[in-house]
Amino acid sequence: MDEDRLEQPEEELDEELEEALDAADDSDVSAETDQPEDIEEEDDDGRAWYVVHCYSGYENKVRHNLEQRIETMGMKNLIFDVVVPTEEEIEVKEGKRRTVERRVFPGYILVNMIMTEESWYVVRNTPGVTSFVGMGNDPVPLRPEEVSSIIKRMESDAPRIKVTFRQGERVRIVDGPFNDFRGTVDEIDMERAKVRVMVNFFGRETPVELDFLQVEKA
Repeated sequence: MDEDRLEQPEEELDEELEEALDAADDSDVSAETDQPEDIEEEDDDGRAWYVVHCYSGYENKVRHNLEQRIETMGMKNLIFDVVVPTEEEIEVKEGKRRTVERRVFPGYILVNMIMTEESWYVVRNTPGVTSFVGMGNDPVPLRPEEVSSIIKRMESDAPRIKVTFRQGERVRIVDGPFNDFRGTVDEIDMERAKVRVMVNFFGRETPVELDFLQVEKA
C-alpha cells in the first residue's frame, strides 16, 4: 500500500483533489464508463456526494467493502451509492495502440449519502478508508459544478489519449507518410490533440503536425 499517501495531512489531500477536479473540468477527451449508476446532483432530502480518501490502488476493494456494510448494517436509507470514477485511455506503446481503464481520482471514491453520525461512522470505519475530504473532522460535500464536471468526464464518448512525451523530447512517428521517422517535439496542442514534430527531411528540419496517436516516445 502507498504509505507516503497515508501520511499526507488532510490539507494536502484536499489540495491534491482540487487539482484533480480542475483537471477534470478542463478535460475534453475522456470515455464512457461502466459505473453501476450515473452520478446525480444532490437531492432536496439532504443527500450529497462526498469524497472519501482510501488506499491508492484499492478503490474497487474499498467500494466492495462499503457496499457490503451498507447491506448488512441496513444503511440503504442513508447511503445510496458508491462510485469509483474511471475513464478509458488510449496509449501508444511499441507502435501499438492499447486501451486501458484508469481511475479519474486515484486514491479516492465518491459516496452519495445523507450525512449523519451513524452514516459517517459506517463509511469512516470501512476497511481501507482513511478519511473524508473536508476541513478537519467536518466532511465537505462536492459542489454542484464539481459533480457536473465529473459527470461530463465520465459520460464523454471520446477516449482520453495518454501523452507520454514532452516538448523537446525525441519521438518516433508510428503512422502516416513519415512512419518510422524520428524527430523532436516542438509543440503540443492539448485542445486539438495534435503535436508538431521537427523532422530531418532531406537535410532540413521540417515541422510535421501529427495526431497524438501517430507518435510515441523514442
